Amino acid sequence: MCLEYANMTLEILIAAANQQGASDLHLEPGLPAAVRVRGALRTVGEPLPGRVLLEFARAVISGDAWPHFVERRSVDFSRTLGGVRCRINVMHTSRGVGFAVRLLASFQATIDRLNLHPDLKQLVTPTNGLVLVSGATGSGKSSTLAALIQEINLTEARHILTIESPIEHVFRARRAFIRQREVGRDTPSFEQGLLDALREDPDVLMVGEMREPETMRLTLNAAETGHLVLATVHSGTCAEALQRVVLAFPAEIQNNIAAQLADSLIAVVCQRLRFRPELSLRLPECEILRSTHPVKNFIRNRDFFKLPQALETGADHGMWSFDRYKNWMAKRTTWHVPNAEDEAPDREEVAVRDEALPPTAIPAKAPGGSSPPASPAHPKRSDGPIEIEPVEGGMDELIKRWT
Repeated sequence: MCLEYANMTLEILIAAANQQGASDLHLEPGLPAAVRVRGALRTVGEPLPGRVLLEFARAVISGDAWPHFVERRSVDFSRTLGGVRCRINVMHTSRGVGFAVRLLASFQATIDRLNLHPDLKQLVTPTNGLVLVSGATGSGKSSTLAALIQEINLTEARHILTIESPIEHVFRARRAFIRQREVGRDTPSFEQGLLDALREDPDVLMVGEMREPETMRLTLNAAETGHLVLATVHSGTCAEALQRVVLAFPAEIQNNIAAQLADSLIAVVCQRLRFRPELSLRLPECEILRSTHPVKNFIRNRDFFKLPQALETGADHGMWSFDRYKNWMAKRTTWHVPNAEDEAPDREEVAVRDEALPPTAIPAKAPGGSSPPASPAHPKRSDGPIEIEPVEGGMDELIKRWT
């Protein structure tokens, strides 16, 4: 990847990193660009001048957001640049203005395309409760969460509401009705977004990340009040994920939180990525904890140290330890490798297309066997799934376009 920074743009750098198969791109004044490929970080090209990165920042941060960036010294957003959907953090550093860019998957994430175990599809069949997806930073939590949302989108007519910071995976409505809200642009905080959600009639609520105790409390409340809630948390194991939620609260209410968590929990999925050189592919390894009666009792009594044993003995209940999951992966012979076909409409659309319309939308045949002509007042409706293209920017840009 040869870099001539005199005529370089951020879009060109991102496109070049994408061609290298990078998952992340890091830009820092006075240092060469760094890309993370298959988990390993390497530098490419010549050191980047600080003035060039400042120009990148001014070009990618809209005029209204620039004062916010100057005041906060950092900004997070997602955007499609160089043909790649990216999550971008722009920050002030000791050298100037730097970038941390996460290159997101260019295909619509599904359980099958991410090479996850089919058992994960069962986690989104309940109509209420909490599903936690945990793991370290960069372990693919957001992609797994997106795959679970897409599983609902392809199979059920539910109202899905996501609250994210920023929006990483953009969904197109298939059977489900999907709203996506970005913290900082569409709602001031996760807390406000969750409070709003309870008045917005969602069937499924996705919380991009639980960090603050108030966000965790509102998420648990939503799971208890008849919603299916999907959320992420940082941890190394399923037991640590649950323990982290409980310990985030003051000691005097931890028993109540543990009871609330036990009552609402459906499952915890903890995952990590492992590179398989023979496939030239990073694959997710998972630990899956299901909420059986013993597991609920362990959580309610805060006996988190007993959960690993429940995982080992819970295979009949759909639980997977990391070791058992690795054995399943070792026996698997077919893997999905992302390719150009993934950019085409989802194969599952073929199965839903015949059922996408109500019976009244199918025109009856006129006498003589021919179909009646479409009325000019009622344009012909497509027999495919509904596709809603998202608009970059949010309400402010929409108002500017309409006025």
